[in-house]
Amino acid sequence: FGGYYRTQKPVEELLDLVSLQDKRHSFHKNLSGGQQQRLALALALVNDPLIIFLDEPTTGLDPQARRNLWDIILKMRSADKSIILTTHYMEEAERLCDRIAIMDHGRVIAQGSPKELIGQLKVDSCIEFLSEGNADPEQLQKLPGVSRVTVIHQRVEIFSEAPQTTLTALLALSNTAGFAIG
Repeated sequence: FGGYYRTQKPVEELLDLVSLQDKRHSFHKNLSGGQQQRLALALALVNDPLIIFLDEPTTGLDPQARRNLWDIILKMRSADKSIILTTHYMEEAERLCDRIAIMDHGRVIAQGSPKELIGQLKVDSCIEFLSEGNADPEQLQKLPGVSRVTVIHQRVEIFSEAPQTTLTALLALSNTAGFAIG
C-alpha cells in the first residue's frame, strides 16, 4: 500500500507500534481478531497520515485486545495525529477523545469534552445503607442535594445529585440524630 504515497513509514516501525513483530511472516487469516485489527491499523498508517479515521476499531475484541488497541491509539495521539473515532463505548470515548460529538439519526445532539458532557448529565446517585436506629425520612430529605428518599424497614436509599455533599451531611446527621449506618 505504501508504494502509492510519497511518505512511507518503515514496516518494522509499524510492526513495532502495533506489537506484531513476531507475526511478520504470518498470513492474515492466521491472525487473531485483535491481531487483525492491529494489522489494519498499521496498514492505515503506512503513508504516515496526519488525520486517521477509525470506525469502531475495538468492536468484537476481547478486553485485553481492546486495551492494547487503546494504547496504540494513545501513542498515535501523542505523535500529533488527529484521530476521528466512532464508538458505541462511552468509556472508550472518555479515555481516547479530547472532543466528543454524540449523534442520533445522523444529527449531532451533544458535543464537548468528555468532562463537559459528563457534567451535563443530570443523573442522581443512590446512597444505600442499613440503618441501626430510627432514620427519619423527613430529616434525610432535607440533606443537601437529596432529590428522593426511600425507607423500607431498616434499608434506606437516598438519591442525590451531589452524593459527596449528601454523604458528608448524612454522617453528621447520623451522629446527632442517634442512628447508626451499617
